[in-house]
Amino acid sequence: MAAVDLGSNSFHMLVARQSGGQLQVLDRLREAVRLAAGLDGTGRLTADAQERALECLSRFGQRLDGIPAQRVRVVGTNTLRRLQDGGSFVAAAERVLRHEVEVISGVEEARLVYSGVTHGMGSARPQRLVVDIGGGSTELIIGRLNEPRLMESTALGCVTHTQRFFAGGEVTRARMREARLAARVELEFVERRYRAARWDVAVGASGTVRGAWRVMRGQGWTDELITRDALERALEMVVRAGRMDRFDFPGLREDRRPVFAGGLAVLAGVFDSLGLEEMQTSDAALREGVVYDLLGRLADRDVRSRSVEAMAQRYGVDRRQAADVERSALKLLEQVAASWELDRPDCPRLLAWAALLHEIGLVIAHEGSHRHAEYMLRNADLFGFSQTDQKLLAALVRLQRGKFAQGALEDLPESWKTMVSRLAILFRLAIVMHRSRTPRLRIPFKVFAAGRALRLEFRAGWLDRHPLTREDLEIEAAHLEAAGFRLRFA
Repeated sequence: MAAVDLGSNSFHMLVARQSGGQLQVLDRLREAVRLAAGLDGTGRLTADAQERALECLSRFGQRLDGIPAQRVRVVGTNTLRRLQDGGSFVAAAERVLRHEVEVISGVEEARLVYSGVTHGMGSARPQRLVVDIGGGSTELIIGRLNEPRLMESTALGCVTHTQRFFAGGEVTRARMREARLAARVELEFVERRYRAARWDVAVGASGTVRGAWRVMRGQGWTDELITRDALERALEMVVRAGRMDRFDFPGLREDRRPVFAGGLAVLAGVFDSLGLEEMQTSDAALREGVVYDLLGRLADRDVRSRSVEAMAQRYGVDRRQAADVERSALKLLEQVAASWELDRPDCPRLLAWAALLHEIGLVIAHEGSHRHAEYMLRNADLFGFSQTDQKLLAALVRLQRGKFAQGALEDLPESWKTMVSRLAILFRLAIVMHRSRTPRLRIPFKVFAAGRALRLEFRAGWLDRHPLTREDLEIEAAHLEAAGFRLRFA
C-alpha cells in the first residue's frame, strides 16, 4: 500500500506492507517542491511551481504502478486548501498520478499526524502533545494514548513564515524577534486550553522539527531531545550567520536551508506559547498516519463510519427510518449498478451514510431541513473525511427532495457529477417510498435504468393501496423531468 503527502514544502511518498501485524516500509520518496512558495498574489500557483509539482508526481506515479487503487491514498494539505481554482491543479495531479487526490481539512491533518506519531508508543507516558510544523501550517494535538482529544491547525509554516520575515534572505536579530513573537501571537488562542490540558511527553514531527534537531545535535548541544537551551543557541547561530546563503551548519540539508530560519522561529514560538523545556522528535508523521488509516479502511474499520455514527447520535436521528431508507436505496442501487455505472465501492457507502444523516437538519427546522443538513455536513469536522468526501455526502443530502438543485453539484469534481446525480435519484426514490414512516416496510419493486431514464415497476395493486406514494412519484417525475431525467412507474 502507499500514502502520498502533498505538503506545502515537500511531497512525500511511503510504500509499505503489513507483515506479521507490523508495518514494513518498502520505499520512501521525498522531494522539496515548495508548493507554498509558488502561490502568487491571487492565490494561484505559478507556472514554475505547477511544473515542479507535476514533474515530481510523474516520478511518484511510476512508483505507484501496480499498486491497486484501493491501497493508495493521496492527501493534500494547507497549500491545496488555500489554492484558488485548485480544481484544475488537482485534476492535473490526478492524471499524472492516476489516483484520486483528497484535500483534507486542518483538523483531519492533525488527526492523521497524531495517529502516525503515536502508533506503537505503548502505554507509558499516556498524555501526549504532538506538534507538526509543515510548510504552510502547524498542527498541535493533545491526546491520551492513541486517541486525540484537542486538535488545532494554525496558519504557521516554515515556508510562509520565511516568506513573511526573511524574504530577502537577510536574518537579523530584530527580524528573528519579530518572527518569533508573531508565531506566539498566532498560537495565543490555543495557549490557555493546551496548557490546562497538560501532557506527559511532547513530540515534534516532520521536516522542520527534525531538521532543527539535526542541526542542534550536529553542534553537540543535545543528543536525543530538542531542549530550550539548544533551541536558543540555534537561534543565536542563525542570527550571527546573518544571511540564509551563509547557513552551512552540520546536519542541515541543502533543501532545508531556504526555509530553516522561518521554521526555527515557528518552533521557538511553540516553545514560548506552550512553556516547553524539551521535545522528543519522531520521524513518523502524516504519511504514516495515512497508511494506518488506510489499513483500517481495508479491514472494515473505517473511521468515517464512526464519524457518521457519532453525528447521527448527536442529532437524535430516527434510526429505524434511516435503516428503512438505506435498505431501499441499496436495493435500488443493486439493480441499476451495472447499467448506470455505479458499481464502485464508494457508492453503497455514500448512500448508507446519506440515509443515516439525511434528517439531521430537522434539529434546526423542518422547513428547508435538507438545506440545513447540507450546511452542517459541509462545515462539520468529520474525522476521516476529505473535503471532497464531505462535499459528496452534503450534495446527496441536499438533493434528497424538492427541485433537483443542480447548484449542489457545482463544486464537485467532474468525475463525480454524473455519479452523484444518479445516486441522488435513487436516494430520492427511497425517501419517497418511505414517506409514510411505516416501520420495516418492505416494498416490492424492480427498477431499470438506461441513460437518463428510469423505470420503476411495483407488484400489481401495490400503488393502488398506497395512493400517497403514487402522488409523490408523480411529483418526483416532474422534478426529475425539469432536471433532464425521465421517470416512469407502473
